[in-house]
Amino acid sequence: MKKPPQPAPGRGGKPPAKKGALVPAGGEKAASAKPGRAAAAGPRTGARIICDFLESAGVGVVFGYPGGAVIPLYDALYDSKLRHVLARHEQGAVHAADGYARSTGRPGVVFATSGPGATNLVTGLATAHMDSVPLLAITGQVPTTSLGSDSFQEADIYGITIPVTKYNYLVKDPLALPGILDEAYRLAAHGRPGPVLVDVPKDVTTALIDPALAVPDPVPLDLSPPPEPDPKSVDALVEAIGLCRRPVLFLGGGAAVAGVEEAVLSLVERADMAVITSLQAKGVFPDDHPMSLGLPGMHGSKYANLAISESDLILGLGVRFDDRVVGNVRRFAPLARIVHVDIDPAEIGKRLPVDVAVVGDLGRVLPLALAKISGRPRPQWRRRVAELKKLHPMAVPPAAGEIKPQAAIAALSRQCRGEAVLVTDVGQHQMWAAQYFQAGRSRRFLSSGGLGTMGFGLPAAIGAQVAHPGRTVCLVTGDGSIQMNIQELATLRQYDLPVKIMLINNGCLGMVRQWQQFFFKKRYSQTVFEFNPDFTALARVYGLWAERVEDQGEVEGAVAALLASDGPALLEVKVPLEENVLPMIPAGMGQTDFYEAEG
Repeated sequence: MKKPPQPAPGRGGKPPAKKGALVPAGGEKAASAKPGRAAAAGPRTGARIICDFLESAGVGVVFGYPGGAVIPLYDALYDSKLRHVLARHEQGAVHAADGYARSTGRPGVVFATSGPGATNLVTGLATAHMDSVPLLAITGQVPTTSLGSDSFQEADIYGITIPVTKYNYLVKDPLALPGILDEAYRLAAHGRPGPVLVDVPKDVTTALIDPALAVPDPVPLDLSPPPEPDPKSVDALVEAIGLCRRPVLFLGGGAAVAGVEEAVLSLVERADMAVITSLQAKGVFPDDHPMSLGLPGMHGSKYANLAISESDLILGLGVRFDDRVVGNVRRFAPLARIVHVDIDPAEIGKRLPVDVAVVGDLGRVLPLALAKISGRPRPQWRRRVAELKKLHPMAVPPAAGEIKPQAAIAALSRQCRGEAVLVTDVGQHQMWAAQYFQAGRSRRFLSSGGLGTMGFGLPAAIGAQVAHPGRTVCLVTGDGSIQMNIQELATLRQYDLPVKIMLINNGCLGMVRQWQQFFFKKRYSQTVFEFNPDFTALARVYGLWAERVEDQGEVEGAVAALLASDGPALLEVKVPLEENVLPMIPAGMGQTDFYEAEG
């Protein structure tokens, strides 16, 4: 998305905190929060103002890792009502805040110290930025008097994070801090959500600040509601739906952010549209609906991709038309008109030309469109969709004793019955989960999409479980991904978070190995692990319930035992090294170029 103009380092002049309660656009909990210490009168340290602001904004929990430059902030935290979750690595902390945000829709908050503490957040910020996840990162910095002198643990995190944040700040003026916090928190969830970073030098956190004297910003950011969609463009959308015969609705992460599940269902049933969903939209539309085609693109179902190739209308709602879905732009949906609705005008036309563009919040666009769309049955298209699903089913491959990972994930799906939050890491297991796990609703399938961040899963599951203590949270991960942030098993155990982990162990970096098998003559260069730890024993050392399963006939019982276990638990599933994610469309190819060779 287009970033607003960045403030000059140390500009400091941000809008003062508004009088009364701070009510961010972060969800029901934040909106209903009563003012906390932030409403108290009199000077306070910058560190206390940060904690008081977060309390006042309705933030119940922060994730983080302390260090020298944030000692004043952690000292203020000691007396705060905020709950702090101590990760074992800053990357774990930011992914946990991300999982919290994805599962709630409210901004996740993370603290980190200066230098390496702040730079360890970069991958997590980039992950959130690519997937439009609201985060507030508050980092410590060396004192303002030491900026630019290569002081101990100094890093220009302001400059480093400009490309991977929605906006960021370096607070040089203590009196600017209250207004910056207010603006940053609201900005994270405003419009198209994203991560915002506030870098706070140590002498700003120790300075006594009177909020009544806060410095106003002569050019505050515009945080007013998005403009109403253009009526003419909405009419053009309605007309396109009325004229088509084989419509396909393409749901993206923006549909999950907008919370338009009911409107989407009404649209589909009124217009007989087939539905494909991006990874970030999984759960927005029921997976078991007759018109649901699931995931399209590189590892999507055959029937989803064939429906795209036969469609005469693609209606994209809050979707980026990602390269993993579109493939060859010239061959994507060759018979179809493209209608694109998005809150971010920078996304429209970015990857492929569109016939109708509607800029606006889906929460406003869909009701306006539904008011003008009359029901039009398309029985021939319904029959064709059913035929495609029958001809090319997503069936679990047969097994001869060894466990098929697809079968293990399908068993987890059946036993969760659509009620669990499923978090994935990145790799083959991620695609199998997208194919075989049925999500009950939006915000219950959490996965790093745009950046494809290995190591995301375990800490993100921690964040989701913190957000939903009474709900089952499951993690599907791989032997490669879990070792990226395996230290967070200690966090899981410390807080007794009952995350249920299914570890698909194929002894390799499966997705890269698959490409080497198909396209590089099985030259498995550095993708097969010559050594892996005993994950079951390791999990037990961390204090988790842990078991291993190696026979297909034992999978159902092992999954039942995993879900029934008390506290955090891990089930290691041993699977064949050369099991592949199919179907597959190679990068840059068209929707009908399926690659299914096994050798």
